[in-house]
Amino acid sequence: MDKLEHLNRLKQSKLVAVIRKPKRSQIFQIAEALIDGGVEVLEVTVDSPGSFEMIAALKETFGDKAIVGAGTVLDAETAKRAIEAGSDFIFSPIFDQEMVSLTNRYGKISIPGVMTPTEIVKAYQMGADLLKVFPAGSLGPKYFKELSGPLGHIPLMPTGGVTLDNAAEFIRNGVVAVGVGSALLDKRAIEEERFDVIRETAQKFVETVRNALSREGE
Repeated sequence: MDKLEHLNRLKQSKLVAVIRKPKRSQIFQIAEALIDGGVEVLEVTVDSPGSFEMIAALKETFGDKAIVGAGTVLDAETAKRAIEAGSDFIFSPIFDQEMVSLTNRYGKISIPGVMTPTEIVKAYQMGADLLKVFPAGSLGPKYFKELSGPLGHIPLMPTGGVTLDNAAEFIRNGVVAVGVGSALLDKRAIEEERFDVIRETAQKFVETVRNALSREGE
């Protein structure tokens, strides 16, 4: 797939799983559980030991079953290493112009982190494909509804504080997708290697976000 195909698939899936600091011995089981649950976009944070190797291994193992990218990327150098490992996208909690430019130059999806309307517009003008609005839990779903008036043409993805209880409201308020971490990847379930719990939670999130718009009119 090329960048546009990956970007369209991400928007259609409406859900990015944020896999933070997984054990290398468990990454395949975690990814398999998420994919079996219907999740199509996986993010491995680069603060995870062996993150680049895990990204490369996931790309090789799962192929087109999932889009795999790097998260918590803070600079262009790290972005380049992640892209060399096979990352389809670069996810960051901040906006860094050099990082966005490099990601675009390599034909990958750029998702920098922003918070205010000024940051959103600036990052989009500078070439970002999607805007990670963080921390979404502090801002709340209504923030995105208010932004949709003047900034409705800019694709936003809330991350941080998205749960099963509020994911649908975020989608109905105009975001193109949501990034979900701890609410999707239960730490205790992973420690106990109960990956069926991860799969079941993934199924619930997939159903919630994909049905959000259709349910709005009911």
